[in-house]
Amino acid sequence: MDCFNDLADFSAAEIRELITLARRLDDKPEPRALEGKVLSLLFLSPSLRTLASFQSAMIRLGGGTFVIAPNMSIHGLESRSGIVMDGVAAEHIHEAVPVIASYGDAIGIRAFAKRENLDDDLADREFRELTALVDTPYINMESAINHPCQSLADWKTMGDLGIPANGGKFVLSWSWHPQPLPLAVPAATLHMAALRGMDVTVLRPEGFALPDTIMEKARQAAATSGGTVTETDDRAAAMQDSQVIYVNSWSSMQQYGNKHAQDKFKLELRDWCVDESWFDKAASDCRFMHCLPVRRGVTVTDRILDGSRSVVIAEARNRMLVQMAVLHRMLSGS
Repeated sequence: MDCFNDLADFSAAEIRELITLARRLDDKPEPRALEGKVLSLLFLSPSLRTLASFQSAMIRLGGGTFVIAPNMSIHGLESRSGIVMDGVAAEHIHEAVPVIASYGDAIGIRAFAKRENLDDDLADREFRELTALVDTPYINMESAINHPCQSLADWKTMGDLGIPANGGKFVLSWSWHPQPLPLAVPAATLHMAALRGMDVTVLRPEGFALPDTIMEKARQAAATSGGTVTETDDRAAAMQDSQVIYVNSWSSMQQYGNKHAQDKFKLELRDWCVDESWFDKAASDCRFMHCLPVRRGVTVTDRILDGSRSVVIAEARNRMLVQMAVLHRMLSGS
């Protein structure tokens, strides 16, 4: 495996093999599998679970990691081409990234969307520019438009819970958030559930439809796996018999890159906070999923987050396990 960038690069069967490997490594650890191997971790965006889970995964497999982040250990990084570097930044990514990659056997890169230009973010332009600078295997630890490690963990979480793939009903719902958030998690989650073969509904208020390219990618995945993809702003219809509600926030495409306009546009949407009333028509054991971090009392109530429906802690632990499988496949030579 030379890169782990997008679940779309793998068949459903290959993804299931990775999840099987993750379960095996959990049951039967291999503490020397990656002995002597080093994973470089480049964080151009903040992290809790991604940082800790990758470090833990490498340690459990006998390898090591080092972390580079502009706010932790280095001077500012410049990313613009053709720039005269007479400002604050002391290092350009054209030198920094290849050097960081050269110190490890693989590199993980995390770079959030800048949320300035929608076309750039949909094309994952910044992340592609970064990976073009390295000649080692690389892992997408979240880019402008993708979060494959989270989606792989979510796939495993649903399997662990016995939630069916084909025929399972999955709701991806927008929720209120004080900040205009990027598209990476909703785009990756929608594609993952469709590729798993589920009947997926995107539940969102008027004005928060996902871009056509994201929806079409999910529909193509659903067509190959026997799933379906629909969207609605009707909460009751979306939640009817649902087995999973996966909650996230994302920016409105109508005001993309304009925070003031976004704030004004969603003033009347504070009721898009998940509480028990959302589950009135859902399956009795419908689960609440979220990638974390989550805003209590804003995105979801304490009662749901702390109750039996929530599986957010299991999702977070599965991040470590599926990343162990990816690293094992990428670096162990087996």
